Amino acid sequence: MYRTNTCGELRLQDAGKQVTLSGWVQRSRKMGGMTFVDLRDRYGITQLVFNENDNADLCAEANKLGREYCIQVEGVVNERQSKNANLPTGDIEITVTKLNVLSESLTPPFTIEDNTDGGDDIRMKYRYLDLRRPCVRKNLELRHRMTILIRNFLDSKDFIEVETPILIGSTPEGARDFVVPSRMNPGQFYALPQSPQTLKQLLMVSGFDRYFQIAKCFRDEDLRADRQPEFTQIDCEMSFVDQDDVINLFEDMARHLFKEVRGVELPAKLPQMTWAEAMRRFGSDKPDLRFGMEFVELMDVLKGTGEFGVFNSAEYIGGICVPGCAGYTRKQLDQLTDFVKRPQVGAKGLVWVKFNEDGTVKSSIDKFYSQEVMLSLKEKVSANAGDLLLIMSGDNANKTRVQLCTLRLEMGDRLGLRDKNKFECLWIIDFPLFEWSDEEQRLMSTHHPFTMPNPDDIPLLEEHPERVRAKAYDFVCNGIEVGGGSLRIHDGKLQEKMFNILGFTPERAMAQFGFLINAFKYGAPPHAGLAFGLDRFVSIMAGLDSIRDCIAFPKNNSGRDVMLDAPSPLDPKQLDELQIKVDLSQEK
Repeated sequence: MYRTNTCGELRLQDAGKQVTLSGWVQRSRKMGGMTFVDLRDRYGITQLVFNENDNADLCAEANKLGREYCIQVEGVVNERQSKNANLPTGDIEITVTKLNVLSESLTPPFTIEDNTDGGDDIRMKYRYLDLRRPCVRKNLELRHRMTILIRNFLDSKDFIEVETPILIGSTPEGARDFVVPSRMNPGQFYALPQSPQTLKQLLMVSGFDRYFQIAKCFRDEDLRADRQPEFTQIDCEMSFVDQDDVINLFEDMARHLFKEVRGVELPAKLPQMTWAEAMRRFGSDKPDLRFGMEFVELMDVLKGTGEFGVFNSAEYIGGICVPGCAGYTRKQLDQLTDFVKRPQVGAKGLVWVKFNEDGTVKSSIDKFYSQEVMLSLKEKVSANAGDLLLIMSGDNANKTRVQLCTLRLEMGDRLGLRDKNKFECLWIIDFPLFEWSDEEQRLMSTHHPFTMPNPDDIPLLEEHPERVRAKAYDFVCNGIEVGGGSLRIHDGKLQEKMFNILGFTPERAMAQFGFLINAFKYGAPPHAGLAFGLDRFVSIMAGLDSIRDCIAFPKNNSGRDVMLDAPSPLDPKQLDELQIKVDLSQEK
C-alpha cells in the first residue's frame, strides 16, 4: 500500500495515528536540526517533519530531496506547534519514521504554485507539470463535477446518451473541416465532425426522442481565447417539441448548474431578446447585461443639424453614455480614439462629448454644432452632470454597431463593470435564417441548412430570403454565447427549397446529404436541438478569461500542441501508404 491517507485528509483528531502518505515535494526548508517538507498530492498539502536528534540518517536523506521528487513516507500524526491557518491540514504534521524516494525529479522549469513564474508557452510545453498546480487542477475538477451534474440532470429528463462517429463525411457548409485520409480508400477522405448535427437528427428519425452526448467537435478556424480547434459540446436533440419546450428545459438545466456549482439563483424565467433588438441596443448577438451603456441612436439630433460632414453623410450615428467619465483627460480620450482605430475594431474615428459637473458641455465637434444641439444630446442620452458621451458613425449600421459594441465592452472593462462573480443570462431568438457571405458571394445559412424558418416568414423565402427569421435560439451569459440551437426542418419539400436558396443543385444536395434526405422519407418527427459549449460553460463558472485552462491538453493560438509537437510532418512511408504527395512550393 503506497498510502493510507491523502495529503489533504488528516486533521487534529487524527493525532497519534500511524499513517503512510505519498506525493510530490512542494518545498523543503532546514531549520536548525529539523527539516520540514511540504508534501503535495491532488487533495492538498501536509507538512512532514524530520528530526536530526531522533534519526540523523533519515534527516540527512530528507535534506537531499528536491522539488517535485515523488516520495512515500511513514510516520505519526502530531499537533503542529506553529499552525498554518491557510491550510486545511495546518493544525497537524507528520513526524516521519521512514522515507522512500519513489522517483527523483529534475528541477522543474517553473514553480508549481498558483502564482507561477512560468509563461503560457513554457507551461503549455510542460503541461503535465502545469496540471499539478492547484488552480489548474481545480478547473478540471470543476469540469468533472459539471459533467456529472449535466449527465444526471439529462438522465432524469429521460435523455439517452449515444456516441456518434468521429470519422464522418465532409460538410463544407460552415467552418472548415479537419480531414483524414483513408488508406483503404486511396484519394478519399473522412472529416472530423464540426458537430454531430446530422447524426443526432437521424437518431430522432430512429425514434430516440431524447438524445444527448458529451461530444468532441472539430473546426479548422482561426483561434481566440474562447476557441480551440477541438472542443466539447453538451449536444442534445429532442422530438415532438417546439421552441419553448427546448428553452424551458435547458433553462432549468442552467439554473440547476448555477445553483449547484456557484450557489447562484438564476431568475425563475430568463429574459428573451430578439436578434434585431440585441443588435440595436448592444451591437452584439451576445450582449453583456452586467452593465448599462445601451446604444442611443443619434441620427435625428446630429444628422443635418450642423456642419460636420462625417455625420451628415452617415447612415448610422450612435453613442454610449459613460457614467462619471467627463473628467477624462485629452490623453485618455486620444487613447480611446486609437483603440477604435485598431484593425481589430476598424473604425475611422471617435467623437466625444463631456457633460461637465458645472453644467457646461465640451466636445470634439464643438465648432460644428450649436450649444442648443449639444444640450439636446444630453437630453437624448439621459446624461447626468459628469457623464461622457462617446459617438461613432458609419455608412453600414450593423458594422458600426459592432464597432461601438467593442468600445462599450472596453469601457466596461476599464470601469470594472464586468464582474466575473455576477451572472446575467438571457436567450437571443429570431436570428436571420441567412447571412450574406462576401467570400462566397451568396447567401449562407446563419446556423446550418437544416434550421427551420419562422412559419410566419415562409412566404418570403422565394423573393426575400434575407428577411426570413429562423426558429433559432442562443443561450448567452455575461456576453458569451454558451449554447445555441434551433428547430429543424423535417419536411422534405421545405428542405429542398432551403437547399435551392443556398445554391445547392439537387445532385449536390443528394451527394452531401442524401442519407438525411432519404431518412426523412420514412416518417421524420418534428424535432429540435441545442448544444452548450462545455469548455465555455466551465470557464464562466471558474471565472477564467480563456477556455484553455479548463482543458487538460489545449492547443496554443496557432493551433499547435507544443507539448506533443503537433501537428508535425509525416514519415514518407506513411505518405506513400496513403498515396499522398506533399507539395509546399510557393508557386501559384
